[in-house]
Amino acid sequence: MEQNELTFNDLPQVVAQLRDEVMGMRRLLIKQQEEDRKHQVCENRHKPMTVEEAAEYTRIPLGTLYMKLGDGTIPATKPGKRYVLYQDELDKWLEANRKNAVPLTADEENEAILSSHKRKPNKSCWHD
Repeated sequence: MEQNELTFNDLPQVVAQLRDEVMGMRRLLIKQQEEDRKHQVCENRHKPMTVEEAAEYTRIPLGTLYMKLGDGTIPATKPGKRYVLYQDELDKWLEANRKNAVPLTADEENEAILSSHKRKPNKSCWHD
């Protein structure tokens, strides 16, 4: 395939070379996707945590963590008497609140905006 001009007789050889290269790339891509899936399965970061575990994980004092949970600053759920936090949500919250934050993707930004609005705005506050 180093020739600049191809003839009709060269086509079978050139097509075979291209096919071999494409098949090799396909194998590499499939292998990479399998490795990525294995890596994602191993690192399930959506793990429920207690407040104590979250304080240890984030190294935020327990009192400060309860204060932030009380005012809704930290994403958590409270199905009963105790808060449940998720590690991946804590990671996103920590990233979003950095002073020199790493830019979020558009999906993460939309998710952060949607999760920060818990109720509809009052229509009397709307201005035309």
